[in-house]
Amino acid sequence: MYAGLGYTGVQSYIQSGNVIFNTSGTNTQTLKETISEKILKTFGINVPIIVLTIEELTNALKNNPYHTDSLKDPAKIYFTFLSKIPQKTLLDTITPALYAPVEFYHWEKVIYNYCPNGYGNTKLTNTFFEKRLHLTATNRNLKTVVELLKLAGKNQYLI
Repeated sequence: MYAGLGYTGVQSYIQSGNVIFNTSGTNTQTLKETISEKILKTFGINVPIIVLTIEELTNALKNNPYHTDSLKDPAKIYFTFLSKIPQKTLLDTITPALYAPVEFYHWEKVIYNYCPNGYGNTKLTNTFFEKRLHLTATNRNLKTVVELLKLAGKNQYLI
């Protein structure tokens, strides 16, 4: 489907909904709309999509606040990618202490979650952030983010 849109270097990573590709287009909003429309036409489903540049993914990994904390189990670190930078007033309504022992930190279009009891046991899910911040969100664990960057090579985008 992606090759049919004229994208090159197309590759997917496991069954997580991640696709890496190149295109001459540089507007992520236009790419999102084009891909979303093609998925709807091809498969008959309307799927929320977030398009990230490889630079955005690289910066998200570099800014991971839990990276240097040796007490944090890397398998418990998650990245919630947001469709846009959330409004500060909406972020301020989320009281971190209410969700302990889960920790979270916001940077640009990413919410970093440290879930010591696993992601399946946190209330800070995609749905939580989508409802509270009024935007689209998707979640990946640290291992997946690292693997996506390894696979990306010289590709520009991923969804």
